[in-house]
Amino acid sequence: MKTFHHIGLPTDESHPGEYFVEDTKVWVTDPRKHPYKVEYLRFEPDSPVTGPVRDLPHVAYRVDDIHEAIKGENVILEPFQPSPNFTVAFMLKDGAVIEYMQFENDSDLPWK
Repeated sequence: MKTFHHIGLPTDESHPGEYFVEDTKVWVTDPRKHPYKVEYLRFEPDSPVTGPVRDLPHVAYRVDDIHEAIKGENVILEPFQPSPNFTVAFMLKDGAVIEYMQFENDSDLPWK
């Protein structure tokens, strides 16, 4: 089952409350604090993330089992943990970037 979580928008501007994800070298805001569930992503010049994930907006869904959810999908960023108890993966589907998110312990608090 997939549940809408947020929309991610790449930006070159700093936003209040952003935090740094070391693995991807990207500054990210908390979409739960935005009235329209928007997450801003600001990539460092040396970020290893390239292509559609870096260049296009994405729609994110919470899933129960990320590995099951990505089976048969065109995965463009393999599952990784941007913070403890929180795994994400990105796919390209019908020209759109889709993020699947799995939270452990029924948590929805990946950023601290």
